[in-house]
Amino acid sequence: MIILGFESSCDETGVAAVCTERGLLSHALHTQVAMHADFGGVVPELASRDHIRRVLPLAREVLAEAGLTLDDVGAVAYTAGPGLAGALLVGASFAQSLAWARGLPAIPIHHLEGHLLSPLLAQPAPAFPFIALLVSGGHTQLMRVDGVGRYELLGETLDDAAGEAFDKTAKLLGLGYPGGPALAALANHGDASRHSLPRPMLHSGNLDFSFSGLKTAVLTRLKTAREQGGDTPALAADLAAATQDAIVDVLVAKAAQALKRTGLKRIVVAGGVGANLKLRERLALALRPLKAEAFFPPLSLCTDNGAMIAFAAAQRVNAGLFDPKAPQATEHAFSVRPRWDLAEISA
Repeated sequence: MIILGFESSCDETGVAAVCTERGLLSHALHTQVAMHADFGGVVPELASRDHIRRVLPLAREVLAEAGLTLDDVGAVAYTAGPGLAGALLVGASFAQSLAWARGLPAIPIHHLEGHLLSPLLAQPAPAFPFIALLVSGGHTQLMRVDGVGRYELLGETLDDAAGEAFDKTAKLLGLGYPGGPALAALANHGDASRHSLPRPMLHSGNLDFSFSGLKTAVLTRLKTAREQGGDTPALAADLAAATQDAIVDVLVAKAAQALKRTGLKRIVVAGGVGANLKLRERLALALRPLKAEAFFPPLSLCTDNGAMIAFAAAQRVNAGLFDPKAPQATEHAFSVRPRWDLAEISA
């Protein structure tokens, strides 16, 4: 079965075609980074309008690239949440309208499940069970994954997520949007040892996270430097490096703890922060003594994308968690979930 998937939860419009037997056939993505850069962050109304402009041309592009027509499509999938309500509604309404017009089943997908399963698109792909470190936007979570739809929350952030810590610190340093990649790039020119920043909850004894205090520590150092006339490009680079080190240290330590507690030997890292090269390097070093392996989605699929949504839908169909022939699959009444706990879809 060919599944056409749509992602529109925030500031990327993604469309992809996935075959339940052959995997990913084609995908296309439009990012709104340039549009939102002038505002220093995502403007929900602008995001929704841009999704409307992009979704149909991207769908046509994906079908053409895969050599498909709508007659070949057997089901439609879309991100139903979590995310920005208006943005979610664009993808959901387009997908449901297309499904209704063609008499196809429509599959609502949890955005984080898409990220969670996206490393299965890489080669080699991890086998179940594994630990998943989800570091996407406002989410930082450690999950035990025993199979498709079988997820157990082990720990999560109590306040700011890792991605938010990157973005908020980048804003303090006067960097552009999106802040995470800009801070990581600046960190390459800094010396992290010049600033000792906190590692929140590093020794908490559990697998939860907290990153809000990190931003406050950077703000305090900036204020002091400005009062003393030491606010220089070198200071910004050093603080960027120190911030990145602090975030990565906590993520790696908690990931290693999760592996030790569960006895598992595989961990997948998914979400935008998963593209951070420092995180990949440190995690690889930490896993050696544990004789464990790390798996990542392809770099092009770390951010939000349609491939992960169509692929998650295919996995749910293959696992028997969604029956395309069930009457409710073609009812086409729908809603979106701006807030949606991943545990709610766990079998």
